[in-house]
Amino acid sequence: MLHEGQPAPHFSLPDADMEMFDSASLLGKQHVVLFFYPKDGTPYCTLEAIDFSDHESEFNRHDCAVIGISRDDCLSHADFRDKHGLSIRLLSDEDAEVCHKFGVMHYREHEGHKKLFLARATFVIDKQGIIRHIVSDVKPKGHAAEIFQLVKRLGK
Repeated sequence: MLHEGQPAPHFSLPDADMEMFDSASLLGKQHVVLFFYPKDGTPYCTLEAIDFSDHESEFNRHDCAVIGISRDDCLSHADFRDKHGLSIRLLSDEDAEVCHKFGVMHYREHEGHKKLFLARATFVIDKQGIIRHIVSDVKPKGHAAEIFQLVKRLGK
């Protein structure tokens, strides 16, 4: 798992429109809220994504981009975005490469077998690419407001 104060790993992933997004493109320009979520369309993931989308303009006013990452493919992201009117950028990490870099893949028991799953976690990364806050064991209700308070402390 990564720690606060460390540089965030660089990555490049496709978004819901199959356009590549490179995290280095935001260095020196914007803070980043990077939230990892398990699955498009599930109740808690939907609540979290809608909440971030509803407050995206507030994040933008503080020079902050909000980006969601899951292992769902681009088409699933596009359907999820369109169905719920999401404005935030959703990135597809089907092979979990970025999820592993950020340490959000974990094993847990499921029906007598160990199963790999993506744990819900949010990283607040400053304009210089340094991880300033990590929130794990995320409770989706009110999470965007909690993260917004952390972003405000970073300044513009």
